[in-house]
Amino acid sequence: MAKILHVVEYTKGGVETHLNEVLRYQRDRHDIYLIASEHNSNPDTLQINRERLTLYPYRRKPKYMLAAIFKIRRAIRQLQPDIVHVHGTFAGVFARMTMLGWRKRPVTIYCSHGWAFLMDTSAWKKRAYGYVERMLSGATDAIINISNNEYETSLRYKLPERKSVVIYNGVSDGKGPGQVEPVKVKADKVNLLFIGRFDRQKGFDLLLNTFHRHGLHHIHLMLVGGSVLQDEQTHNFPPNATHYGWVDNKEIDRYIHSADAVIVPSRWEGFGIVAIEALRSGKPVIVSNRGALKEIIQPGVNGYVFDFDQPEELYGILKDLSKEQLGSMHDRCLASFAERFHASVMNEKIEEVYVKSLEYRGNRTAVINTSAPVAHRKVGDQHGG
Repeated sequence: MAKILHVVEYTKGGVETHLNEVLRYQRDRHDIYLIASEHNSNPDTLQINRERLTLYPYRRKPKYMLAAIFKIRRAIRQLQPDIVHVHGTFAGVFARMTMLGWRKRPVTIYCSHGWAFLMDTSAWKKRAYGYVERMLSGATDAIINISNNEYETSLRYKLPERKSVVIYNGVSDGKGPGQVEPVKVKADKVNLLFIGRFDRQKGFDLLLNTFHRHGLHHIHLMLVGGSVLQDEQTHNFPPNATHYGWVDNKEIDRYIHSADAVIVPSRWEGFGIVAIEALRSGKPVIVSNRGALKEIIQPGVNGYVFDFDQPEELYGILKDLSKEQLGSMHDRCLASFAERFHASVMNEKIEEVYVKSLEYRGNRTAVINTSAPVAHRKVGDQHGG
């Protein structure tokens, strides 16, 4: 057993899904703690005892960021954890900056959950993000990339290969079709589900433009989500779309089970947890060729991949969709989820990184390589917790 402090900026959305999978797995195995901002974090939905959760006041403004750094520093000093596991870019800056130069800092594991230099932004900003990540890697023992695309890109930005591993995100088994109340859909249409923010990153404009331009009247477009920074009513939905608004995470399975397929047309995407949630329910996924999405989906096996820069490819896929064609992929979707994206697979690989990092504690030049099987030891056997 090891003492582990998880550090995150906030827990809303996909970060909470991932974090809860890790916390649920670790709470009976380790002595775990979590520090997060009170902004966009819900203590009631986090899988950790309230007394082990620290929330700090926060906004993305300089005075709050500085206060967050001191709060995290204090928590590390007081808890003296064996491992600090940092989730997300901002938390990665806050936690690691405070530990730069420490002679006896804890083992530090970092996952950006989507590198800032992979965003659709200017070249100079990408170089700046890369420089900051290289600098902070000096206070890092292991860097978890959530896709091969992330890993390969991080090496181009000269992050240390010897510290870098790839671990796909994973989710636990969901509710089966008989365990949820289905959503009313169009029985004579292909029901295609989009889940997420109605913004540029998620490729929502491309999706709407494709429907407005081509009609695609054989498809019923199911829209779950909404805008964050603008009035939802500014969107011009096609006539064959139904907007359901934001839906609680506990209700998502109802919509996925009711759909024939899920679409994730992102411009950039760290991973795309909704894609593996769809596979978990046996639903094929149509994705852009960005980020990890093209690694999750095998064309014709568990879905389809289109080139985001070639919008006609998306139309070519959508115009030929049929319920029979999509239904035939059901078993292959389930198999790909179980083999590659189940939470148990992810958590076992994280444990391997913990074991290796603790084994090489104090040796800041050690190579963290989990490609070979790790002996069956429990984290903290050598170090206590």
